[in-house]
Amino acid sequence: MSNDEFRAAMSRLAAGVVLVTAFEPPLDADGPGGEDVGMTATAFLSVSLDPPLVLVSLRTGSRMDDLLDEQPHWAVSVLSESQRHIAGRFAMKGRISDRLLFEDIPYVRGAATGAALVGGALATLECRTEQRVQAGDHTLVIGRVLTAEVPSADSGPLAYFRGRYRQLG
Repeated sequence: MSNDEFRAAMSRLAAGVVLVTAFEPPLDADGPGGEDVGMTATAFLSVSLDPPLVLVSLRTGSRMDDLLDEQPHWAVSVLSESQRHIAGRFAMKGRISDRLLFEDIPYVRGAATGAALVGGALATLECRTEQRVQAGDHTLVIGRVLTAEVPSADSGPLAYFRGRYRQLG
């Protein structure tokens, strides 16, 4: 089986789209402030109800993987069908700085994690890393859910299917 065959088969599995965020503290306590970091993910799922655990799959060595190896607190915004532009922006390869990516996106800072929670998201979760598991070229990050809110229920979910963002229905 080739990578292309595997990728084609897995593209037939519809997935929800989330924005994973974390706050990167300043390198020097006396230096300039930290920075919000974000990435689009479709490999995100609920693991356990008791305790409340979720899992996100990160490309090993990515900026988010490196950050969550040092910073245990992160957040997830479940994107709505009207937030396709956010998903695309944070999924770009060779993208501009994260600071510019967040510039015109409404968000609030999570009380438990300090991470950005996107305004208009269908749901938001704040998490603390419980476990990291190496799996091939990805790291599976299992997080304990510290807060979960459903700020917006007026829209449908953003889905990813056959290499494109889609709406249900």
